[in-house]
Amino acid sequence: MGIGALLFASFTSLFSVVNPITAMPVFMALTKEDTKEERKLTVRKAAIYMFFVLITFLFAGTYILQFFGISMSGIRIAGGLIIMKTGFYMMNPETGGRKLSKEDQVAAMDKEDVSFSPLAMPLLSGPGSIAVVIGFGSQATSATDYLVYGVAVLLTALSAFVILRIAPWLNQLIGKSGMTVITRMMGFIALAIGVQFVINGMGRFSDWA
Repeated sequence: MGIGALLFASFTSLFSVVNPITAMPVFMALTKEDTKEERKLTVRKAAIYMFFVLITFLFAGTYILQFFGISMSGIRIAGGLIIMKTGFYMMNPETGGRKLSKEDQVAAMDKEDVSFSPLAMPLLSGPGSIAVVIGFGSQATSATDYLVYGVAVLLTALSAFVILRIAPWLNQLIGKSGMTVITRMMGFIALAIGVQFVINGMGRFSDWA
């Protein structure tokens, strides 16, 4: 696979799981009392936090797994199940999108800064996206591969910044029905990615066994 194709495949996979579009309602609810400048600062910090969380797991994920004695097959199957669950809920019209529990909503409302928690984690860089970048790291065979995957993470963070930055305008443009359609499409892609993760994990487990 060429560099361009690898970059496109890794970016689309990660973006589909991160899916900042479905994080817009939560972001707007948490920052409804903020000024435009405060919202802009929150979005910038959340995107930066998200980038560093994912890039850390990209380069250090395999070592963390080795430390805890977790095989790549195990993380792929577990990550695939998480991504599949996320994709399923996104495809369900009644539960699609991303929501916080009532306790998390109350805790978030009491915070002066919600950029790291809950925006960066777990909304943007949650277990599913972390599993994806760890999978990237396990597939990297050269410095070029790591560079391509790192650029994919950067592009995803930039995309999240832009989408959340224009969230009020974008929400009015696409409306509730448009949001539902996009959420379902992203959910299907995420579901397919999760299934592929499980298949790859089972295949490697069988080879190892």
